[in-house]
Amino acid sequence: MYRMYLFLFLFIFSATSVSAMNQADPIIKTGTKYLHTPYKYGATRLQDENFDCSSFTQFVFWKHGYQIGYNTSEQVMKGKYIPFKQIKKGDLLFFATPRRMNSNGLDKVGHVAIYMGNGRILHTFRKGIGVTISRIQKGTIWYDRYLFAKRVL
Repeated sequence: MYRMYLFLFLFIFSATSVSAMNQADPIIKTGTKYLHTPYKYGATRLQDENFDCSSFTQFVFWKHGYQIGYNTSEQVMKGKYIPFKQIKKGDLLFFATPRRMNSNGLDKVGHVAIYMGNGRILHTFRKGIGVTISRIQKGTIWYDRYLFAKRVL
């Protein structure tokens, strides 16, 4: 009987993990198609000529049938909190920006990115940079600004 429960637990756990990874890979692939697309603060939603951070994440997830919210304030309310050591492909990572560094609570959140795996994030920021891939590991600006992650898949 114990073996049956263990088998069911492992089957359900692995099916969920594989399913989330299968959903994350196409989302990331879509996002990388927009590398170097210009950054524009307040970009119009659901178009692909330019993006700000939240319009980019909204657009990429929307292309795959997910409604994650209009802006960072809405996106932060979706999904479930994930500890940094447990982040997986497709998770949304939230960051403080220099302007919001001294704010409290959710007011501190000023940036969102998609975790690609292997210590990389897919996001857009700053005019002249646009959609790009950055590292998130100790000693990087994104590691220092990291606040929390949410799993929406």
